[in-house]
Amino acid sequence: MASHPAVQAPTVEHHRDPFGIGEPRPRLSWRTETDAEGWRQGAYEVQLLDEEGVPLATSGRVDSDESVLVPWPGRPLRSRERATVRVRVWSADGDGGADGNSGAGAGADGSADGANGAGADGGSGAGDGGGPSPWSPPTRVETGLLDPADWTARPITPAWPQDPESPQPVALLRHDFTLRSPIASARLYVTAYGVYEAEINGVRVGDHVLAPGWTSYEHRLRYQTFDVAGHLREGGNTLGALLGEGWYAGRIGFQGGRRAIYGELPALLAQLEVRYTDGTTETVTTGESGWRAATGPALRSEIYDGEAYDARREREGWSSPGHDTAEWAAVRELSFPTAELVAPTGPPVRRTETIAPVEVRTTPSGRTVLDFGQNLVGRLRITVSGPAGHTVTLRHAEVLEHGELGTRPLRFAKATDTYTLRGGGVETYEPRFTFHGFRYAEVEGWPGELDPADVTAVVVHSDMARTGWFSCSDPLVERLHENVVWSLRGNFLDVPTDCPQRDERLGWTGDIQVFAPTAAFLYDCSGLLTGWLRDLAAEQLARPDSVPPLVVPDVIPDTFTEFPRAQAVWADVAVLLPWVLYRRFGDRELLRGQYASMCAWVDTAASYAAEGGGLWRHVFQLGDWLDPTAPPDRPAEARTDGDLVANAYLVRTAAVLGDIAEVLGEGADAACYRALADSVRAAFNEEFVTPAGRLSSDAQTAYALALCFGLLPGARQRERAGERLAAIVRGADFRIATGFTGTPLICDALCAAGEPELAYRMLLERGCPSWLYPVTMGATTMWERWDSMLPDGSINPGDMTSFNHYALGAVADWLHRTVAGLGPAEPGWRRLRIAPLPGGGLTHASAEHVTPYGRARVEWRVEDSGVLVVEAVVPPNTRADVHLPGDDPTPFTVNAGHHVFHRKV
Repeated sequence: MASHPAVQAPTVEHHRDPFGIGEPRPRLSWRTETDAEGWRQGAYEVQLLDEEGVPLATSGRVDSDESVLVPWPGRPLRSRERATVRVRVWSADGDGGADGNSGAGAGADGSADGANGAGADGGSGAGDGGGPSPWSPPTRVETGLLDPADWTARPITPAWPQDPESPQPVALLRHDFTLRSPIASARLYVTAYGVYEAEINGVRVGDHVLAPGWTSYEHRLRYQTFDVAGHLREGGNTLGALLGEGWYAGRIGFQGGRRAIYGELPALLAQLEVRYTDGTTETVTTGESGWRAATGPALRSEIYDGEAYDARREREGWSSPGHDTAEWAAVRELSFPTAELVAPTGPPVRRTETIAPVEVRTTPSGRTVLDFGQNLVGRLRITVSGPAGHTVTLRHAEVLEHGELGTRPLRFAKATDTYTLRGGGVETYEPRFTFHGFRYAEVEGWPGELDPADVTAVVVHSDMARTGWFSCSDPLVERLHENVVWSLRGNFLDVPTDCPQRDERLGWTGDIQVFAPTAAFLYDCSGLLTGWLRDLAAEQLARPDSVPPLVVPDVIPDTFTEFPRAQAVWADVAVLLPWVLYRRFGDRELLRGQYASMCAWVDTAASYAAEGGGLWRHVFQLGDWLDPTAPPDRPAEARTDGDLVANAYLVRTAAVLGDIAEVLGEGADAACYRALADSVRAAFNEEFVTPAGRLSSDAQTAYALALCFGLLPGARQRERAGERLAAIVRGADFRIATGFTGTPLICDALCAAGEPELAYRMLLERGCPSWLYPVTMGATTMWERWDSMLPDGSINPGDMTSFNHYALGAVADWLHRTVAGLGPAEPGWRRLRIAPLPGGGLTHASAEHVTPYGRARVEWRVEDSGVLVVEAVVPPNTRADVHLPGDDPTPFTVNAGHHVFHRKV
């Protein structure tokens, strides 16, 4: 007899913690845990309760199998409102089987033909007797400030002269206030032009790093909500904040960057709302009255250049009552933001891990360098003692070059922190408003003998939930996958960036476009990327040309003329990223919210094609960026013609937008965009493809695009194109010959051509260029270039070289879907695709993913007898289409549960 299904506490929208959210009618999702084979939900009930547990509203029993992003059952929540939600479910049938029958199919008991196992669309099993499940644990929801009128605070900045052309010290801001009686609750709503950390009565508020993060400040300014009741007391209190320049006023961008892109003055906006036990309220806000400002120990704290900290300038008790402010300056009030104040859609940046050094090195020049064994993103925390005024200098880099710190790839980023001791005992220091990409740290000026235990690397990134894992029998491939994970972590620091170390760190649209399927498997990045896409749409739709920015937030000036703003692959993120997120998380409303952005871009691209007689022609394209044959100083010089890439992507993007329009019920649009795709596809064939299936660019990327994007209408063309791709791969001695555009597709293209062993052969190649070459060179993250480091240990001579770039790690999506064999067959993983394709001499592989319905897993191994054993876990309320190699390749369907299959291969 199977146990009652247990419903986990519901999640709210895409929030890990639904506190201070911005959605008045947040959607709800839940997962059901049960050991009943084939279990499916038949009905649910959602109940809302107030803070005291009194029911406010109920959906009643809803006959539906939906459990992901289900509509809010009650009235919209108001600003600051709190509610509790819980869920219970009913099985689709009384006995727990999917359809209550037994049938033939793939067996769950290990039989090859399923004669004794669960049926393909059914299964018998003990169930829950037809009654509802127990109520789930409750989830507490609280909204933030949903209306601009809720804000009475005004931004403040120090009144002293500030030079926007020079780095500014971190300001200390404080305000004393009195609470007249005991409090029942208190909330701090806070944001900044720049970056901030809040303190109350000498205690830090929250654990966020680099808050409020980076948004398109002209359009959207994110704020945070904190429960601060435990920080306050009856009587005198002090609200304080550290305020730094951050992305708002600091230096941002490549080629040296620019300062004060958004504004010259960092500012703090804070509103503390207190409710007393007698029901009355009081609000403390930023404004000119009562606030004071001073400089402190952080003489500068910059994103690229690091922090200079003089501990002798610390002001003890500066955020506590009673501190002497006689020498503190006044503040100046600024205008209220014209940008929309928005609550976060994703998690904040936090400290997520600490790493100890694995080795202390002395370089050939006699310098002391710590090796942390892992290229990471964060900063150092040091514990040191010495005389007052002594300075310790910390320099950061990703690699060593000939034994010395390899700083040339940092370009104009100094990536250097200095700490001047106050003296008198043990001191601990960690920078606040900067971060570095590094594996190695050079330590200069350490007083006495350096004990490596006194230096720790602190890893920081957006605190997303890990959802995906992969393993296999080849340790180099496992290390490759781990490198992809680390590059994702380092580059998902509030914005999905290209790199985390040099004078760039920008949200390049092409990088996340190609990497999104991998990211969405490994981490729950839905909330972070939803917010980023809203910034993209705001930036794009504010422009007359409707072209998505190359980077989001957009800090590339209109005067930048190195290449045109409209770039295929990069601009196509406006359509393809929302589609990936819909396919992986099932969020139809995300598509609706981005629909205007999608249509605006594709309509613009269609106008380019119309001007070119049916094709987008003769405009410089980034194209297959960083093709390994491109010269170090000309990374766009790829073997695949940029026009071919642009039009292949136009076909793909228009076709996807047609599918999106259909999902949204926009039938006329669906027909229009599909017709556009058909028209450009026909022109593409006439321009770039011979009747025999040869492409004008006889290169791996060209054939990969043609095969994966459905650009070849004839079966004979597809067959010949596949044969030609295989020949090119063999002719290249299985070395990779693709850049940003072709790399995510090449293995799928070879599989589509009936050459999976060639895909494996490319995957396992160790010579340069290949995926495993960096691994053999000791890489612990993905590189920007296939040869970012040359075989002799020298850094690539180009001026654009990063050792932490996730784009070429897009191959991990193929590892998940094909090598291990786990992928979605329907949006949101409602239906799984289990399709392992063993090869390359691997003896086992596995992938696991936390879907919106629960954990899914596929694991296969090849036994000595030559039998392939596949184990699969299908979450409750889902099904899976199974495609197995071997003597019977006919696909079949299984229901939720644990399944074992045997095939002779």
